Amino acid sequence: MASTLCVFSGPLSSITALTQRLKTVKTKRKELQIDPMNNFLMKPKIDFAFKEIMNDEKARTGFLAAVLHLDPADIKSTRILNPYLRQAHADDKLGILDVRILMNDDTEIDTEIQLSELKVWSDRSLFYAAKMYTDQIKPGQKYNVFKKCVSISILDFVLFEGENEFYSCFHILEDTRHFKYTDKMEFHVIELPKLPPALQENSSRVELWAKFINAEETEEFNMIAEKDPYIKSAYDQLQRISQDEQKRLEYEAREKAILDYNQGIYEAEQRGEKRGEQRGEKRGEQRGIRGTARNLLALGIDIHVIAEATNLSIAEIEALSNEI
Repeated sequence: MASTLCVFSGPLSSITALTQRLKTVKTKRKELQIDPMNNFLMKPKIDFAFKEIMNDEKARTGFLAAVLHLDPADIKSTRILNPYLRQAHADDKLGILDVRILMNDDTEIDTEIQLSELKVWSDRSLFYAAKMYTDQIKPGQKYNVFKKCVSISILDFVLFEGENEFYSCFHILEDTRHFKYTDKMEFHVIELPKLPPALQENSSRVELWAKFINAEETEEFNMIAEKDPYIKSAYDQLQRISQDEQKRLEYEAREKAILDYNQGIYEAEQRGEKRGEQRGEKRGEQRGIRGTARNLLALGIDIHVIAEATNLSIAEIEALSNEI
């Protein structure tokens, strides 16, 4: 039985080129198998990501229990009231992506994350809490319809200068005896920059949640999730939404909108400061010229000479002379 031996008889350069092409194809196949989304995790402090995390009922229950100092078992049910982005006013370009939650006892909770510094945050949160409260009543209803309203602010800036604690809770209290005027309204504020640098064995539940919201690296998430089953559920939800291509696009669009908005505010402030400096410099120059003119008048220098030296009018110099 005859056998056939096939020999490639082309030039050596052709063999080398073919080998290189095969290597390139293999490399590309390997590259195609790598999914860059596998290592991607959204930042929970971007409001879009936080709201998506709060869609998980267990995570939502754990977060509220931690901030409100409740036993999770006492929270029978929660429901998100505002699934969509809302605008504060007609010209609002960024919109508000807060999380409005109704609890089983009809307590209404509004949670909002603010990344850039806003000095009027206290007034803003009070306004929206008051609106949340007054929106409960309809024409003709009695005042006993009002239920408790809670505002939770998660801030990536320092609101209370001189205070070291990252978490603060406020009620309406009598000034000296400190009893409550009403329990229908309360404010919780979490200042992320004030968080302690490292987790402790006795870290509170609210601290663990604040650390989770502020985390960015996988190691941080894993370490915090190990300490609390509700945060573990939040982390699982974060991983799910981070691998969802559509949600990732929405997240990136929201992150860009926030960055663009903050950049616009910064540039407007810079323009305002520059105009202020220019006006200040001009006023300073005018004061200096007038001071020089007064000194020359005191020395008995002729007003025409002073006018030529300072570019002030004769009338202006005569007015300065009357002031001396």
